[in-house]
Amino acid sequence: MDEIFSIIQFLKQAVKTGASDEHLMVGHSPYLRINGFIKKANTTPLTKEDIDNAILDIAPTTIRDKILTLCDVDFMYEIKGYSRFRINYNRQLGMPALVIRNIPYRIPSLKELNLPDVMPSIIDHPNGIILVTGPTGCGKSTTIASLINHINETKAKHIITLEDPVEYVFECKNSIISQRQLGVDTKSFTDGIKFALRQDPDIIFIGEIRDKETMAAALKAAETGHLVLSTLHTNDAVQTINRVVNMFDEANRHLIRRQLSETLRATVAQKLVYSDKLQRRFPACEIMVVTSTIKDYLIKDNTEKIYDTLRENTLEDMVTMNSSLATLVNNEFISQEEAINNSNDVPELEKIFRGVYLGTKAYYE
Repeated sequence: MDEIFSIIQFLKQAVKTGASDEHLMVGHSPYLRINGFIKKANTTPLTKEDIDNAILDIAPTTIRDKILTLCDVDFMYEIKGYSRFRINYNRQLGMPALVIRNIPYRIPSLKELNLPDVMPSIIDHPNGIILVTGPTGCGKSTTIASLINHINETKAKHIITLEDPVEYVFECKNSIISQRQLGVDTKSFTDGIKFALRQDPDIIFIGEIRDKETMAAALKAAETGHLVLSTLHTNDAVQTINRVVNMFDEANRHLIRRQLSETLRATVAQKLVYSDKLQRRFPACEIMVVTSTIKDYLIKDNTEKIYDTLRENTLEDMVTMNSSLATLVNNEFISQEEAINNSNDVPELEKIFRGVYLGTKAYYE
């Protein structure tokens, strides 16, 4: 007789292996993502009944009766003493499937994440907007959580988070942290931002900016004296600026560029680079601090000049992705080959390795 699949036992074991994500599909053994790599579990393939039962075991009571008739839904689940889990229920060729992201209880510090030393000063602004960007699974949520926790431990602020769903759960320390979930505590990001302005916030974290309405509300919050943190799925500073501007109608883009030039404080683009030698991943970051020069380029829609400014600037704590990768190599965290495989500009990185120039200053010194 086949052993009955237990989603609870499976998730407990996945946490012990250090997995970040799990994929459950009909007709396949479970897959786990460990250090960025997909690995197949050595178990019996799952049946539709296995996944239906798993969903009913972990779905919130508010949606349990109707979840099997839905196509896509996100929710959180918690196994006390192990982890919180962000769960996406979806359908593939008519069959149910689950994609699960593990959200640890403990929030690592900026230093533990090997993030740049400049990060605390980036969030020292009293107002404006800071965007942490990168592809799915690059550690944006963990970086943001670490930044919020740093504020929580060092400053007396009121921080409001708007998330879909709430991932990391914070304990109030020196700051008050109010966490609001879409669909439970507020209808939408736009509504959440509007009402947050009446809740005496110093800092507002928006889980993700997905549309122009949320972006417009975030810019308004930044203009009215609040520090706004959020994420975008872009790979670098120039892409980030273009994505924000292009959310709006062409007739309004010059106004948005001017508004962005006044409110944007910094962008942090990151990716996780796997070290075969150390069997773990390290963040490589591009950090753009908005200076008067970059403001001018923003207003004039001269974004192609921004990267040159970023690369040449050694006074404003800016970091290019290539200089970050080179620093990881210099500190023997990753190999040159691993750096090159993760570079968006391989010829420039090869010049750095040859010592032609280092670009912006290294931050692991």
